[in-house]
Amino acid sequence: MRGLSLALHEFRFAQKVFWRNPASVFFTALLPVLFLLIFATIFGNDRIDEVDGVKITTYYIPAIVTLAVISATMVNLAMNVTIAREEGLLKRGRGTPMPPWVFIAGRVGNSIVISTIMLVVVTLIGKLLYDAPIPWERAPAVAVTLIVGAAAFCCLGLAITVMVPSREAASAITNAITLPLYFLSGIFIPESEIPEGVLSIADFFPVRGFFEAFFSAYSPNTIGAGFEWGELATVAVWGLAGLVIALRYFRWTPRN
Repeated sequence: MRGLSLALHEFRFAQKVFWRNPASVFFTALLPVLFLLIFATIFGNDRIDEVDGVKITTYYIPAIVTLAVISATMVNLAMNVTIAREEGLLKRGRGTPMPPWVFIAGRVGNSIVISTIMLVVVTLIGKLLYDAPIPWERAPAVAVTLIVGAAAFCCLGLAITVMVPSREAASAITNAITLPLYFLSGIFIPESEIPEGVLSIADFFPVRGFFEAFFSAYSPNTIGAGFEWGELATVAVWGLAGLVIALRYFRWTPRN
């Protein structure tokens, strides 16, 4: 019980640090919303015949939700945990009676809560501004996709810290990994404009699978409950691989 209490305290601390940091709030919470507004304005309200015939604005709701969740989990953790490590915060934390897992649990809990907030915010903006339908009947699929994806990308974020040598390199390495996958996976560009060969390559990576699972849950033309178990399995496998790497190679001491 004491460990749980400490984890909740660490979670509250992580929440305060996040919301009081303008840069974190902008890049994690506001930038996805700006992307949604920009893409909806540029591409208009046409339909994509090759993608279930959905409206472009409807297409971009799950796309931006995917981006927001990855930003709140993998990107946020990879950068902030690396910075905390290089500043010596992790090392000092290991020297206290606090169990090491408490620090990680607090940061992961913070990322998952922010992911949930962004999912709700983007969905409501899509409904209010673009009349994109809210998938109430497929809410369980949305929830399961969020849980599996957020957990997997949290593990991948911790795994990325293993390869980041310094706090200055954290942003560059993380963006070098995520930005190409956003383009290849149909997040920034409608998948109807991406060659099939490129999409087949993107299918091996978790960003594409995560987006496909969200799109199936959000698309009004989906028949059934909207679960994409194959895509979620791909995401989960990547998450397990990230967890194994993090457990084996995670560092608590500064590398420089």
